[in-house]
This record gives sequence, C-alpha cells and structure tokens, in this order.
Amino acid sequence: MDPVAFEIFGLEIRWYAIFITFAMLLGVFLVSKQGKKEGFVENDLMDIFLCAFPLSIIGARLYYVLFRYSVYKGDVLSMLNIRQGGLAIHGGLIGAFIGGYFIVRKYGLNLWKTLDLYVPYLALGQAIGRWGNFMNQEAHGGPTDLPWGIMIDGVRVHPTFLYESILDFVLFVFLIYIRKNKKFDGQMISIYLIVYSIGRFFIEGLRTDSLMIGSFKIAQTVSVVLIIVGFGIWIMRKNNELDGAYVKRC
Repeated sequence: MDPVAFEIFGLEIRWYAIFITFAMLLGVFLVSKQGKKEGFVENDLMDIFLCAFPLSIIGARLYYVLFRYSVYKGDVLSMLNIRQGGLAIHGGLIGAFIGGYFIVRKYGLNLWKTLDLYVPYLALGQAIGRWGNFMNQEAHGGPTDLPWGIMIDGVRVHPTFLYESILDFVLFVFLIYIRKNKKFDGQMISIYLIVYSIGRFFIEGLRTDSLMIGSFKIAQTVSVVLIIVGFGIWIMRKNNELDGAYVKRC
C-alpha cells in the first residue's frame, strides 16, 4: 500500500493528510450547520475551530514525542516532522480542549453545550482519520487467523485501525440519535468519553505499536481515567439538571 497519493512540484501528498483534511472540513461544515440550529454564532464556532485544531495537532505530536523521548532526544527536526508519523489521539484531544476552552471562556459560551455540539463530529472525524493508518500500514494488531485480518509484511494481523473506525462511526450515529432527546448539557461528551474509552481500552490491547510506561500501555491507562471522568461528568451534570428542575418547581 503506497502511503503517497500524489506529488505536487516534488512535494508528496500523503493519504493520511487527505483523510485528516477531509475529516476536518466535513466536521467544520456539520458543526456550523448544527450550531445554527442550536443558537450558536457561526463566527464563534469558527474561532473555536481555528484555535482548537492547530493545538490538537501540536498536542498530538507533543504527547507522542514525550512518551518516546528516548527515540527523539537531541533531534529537534525529527520531533517537528509529523510527516514521519507519530500523532496520538489523546494528546490531540487535550490540545483541542485547551484551545476550545480558551475561546469558550472568552465569548462566555456554555462549555457543556459547546462540547456536546462538537463531540459527535469528533467521533466521525476519528472514524475517517483511522483510514490514514491503513494507508500507512500502521496502528495494526498482532497476528490473527481471522478472515478479516490484513497482510502486513507477509503476516496476517488484526486490523485494529478498522476496529476503531467502526467503533467511532457507531458512536457517531449513536450520539446523533441521543441528541434528539438529550436530557442535560454534558450528556453527549460524557457518553463519548465512556463509550470511546471502553472500546479503545480493548482495541489497544491488540495493538503492537502502543506507547508504554513500563509494562503498561499508556492509551489503556488514559482510557480508564477518561471512563471515570465521563461517569463523573454524567453524575455531576445530571444532578445539576435535577437540582435546576427542582428549583423551578418550587
């Protein structure tokens, strides 16, 4: 599988970049369309994106480099060269949240409502972006005899990129369905954190290229933390909604 789609004046354009760019543009379009229905100002949503997206790339790369510092130590150019690969979704989520939170606070927006707006399309973007891993022949699992295994270097392996892509797309559809009858702001982000993290925990167990801390896979450890955070948000926000409804009745 050739990871390069085509060249422009000698510059290689990789499939991974094409998938990410397509996911980004589609997400911006869908967020803008849904945001208008929910009363958001389009320029505010664009400012959130313009701040969150660059920081998501920086966060994804910084996260990856930090946990593989022994490989990159002393080679700053390699640290910055994302064309070589090495973007971690959890680092990207942290970077995006920091960037988005800054704009949300600046404009006085409802944080939980804003997160709920964006998160279905985040899941969709992840589903699309994972196919870039397929084109790069990376993010796969260990050997398997299952009929849907893919051949990498002459070995049939688990297509873990596909498992996660399916997980993310199903999660996207589920979140869109839930949105029609959302009970409280923060419900969508809590469901995303819980469902995605549970799925990622098990999928990560199959992967062979995981970032590690000693004998622990970092993505699995972070997934456990995010499951707890997701349940915490659910309980906190649901209780706030119940308290608010009680006050209104009184």
